[in-house]
Formats: sequence, structure tokens, C-alpha cells
Amino acid sequence: MSADSPYPTTVRRPHATVTIDPGTQTGVYRDRLGQVVEMGKHGTSSGTETSTTTNSDSAPDQGHDQDSQQD
Repeated sequence: MSADSPYPTTVRRPHATVTIDPGTQTGVYRDRLGQVVEMGKHGTSSGTETSTTTNSDSAPDQGHDQDSQQD
């Protein structure tokens, strides 16, 4: 491909198809021969939020706190 062509160079990916595993609801990547290809792990995260109220005897002032965890 020449330097002035309108399209970038293509890159072959290690998988040919992706299906959903019905038990885990995750993607299963397979190569052109039908063999499962490991695509790496991704971390998970979770978070919580807590409401706070101050000055509840008159006009309340509300806020919140947040935290998160990722592995």
C-alpha cells in the first residue's frame, strides 16, 4: 500500500468470531479454526453512595459521599 492511499494498513485480529456463553454471559472468541482464543482479563469495579443530611431541624442541606473499588 502506498503512503498516499486513502485507507490505513489493516491489522489481523487473533479472533474470527465472537459468541456469548449462555452460562456466564461473557464473550467467547474463536480463531479461524474454531479454537477458543484468550482475550485477556478485565477488572471489575463496584461502588457505594451514602446520602447525608445536615441541619434537619430547619432547611435541610443534603449531600452525598461516594467510594469505589476496582480489582
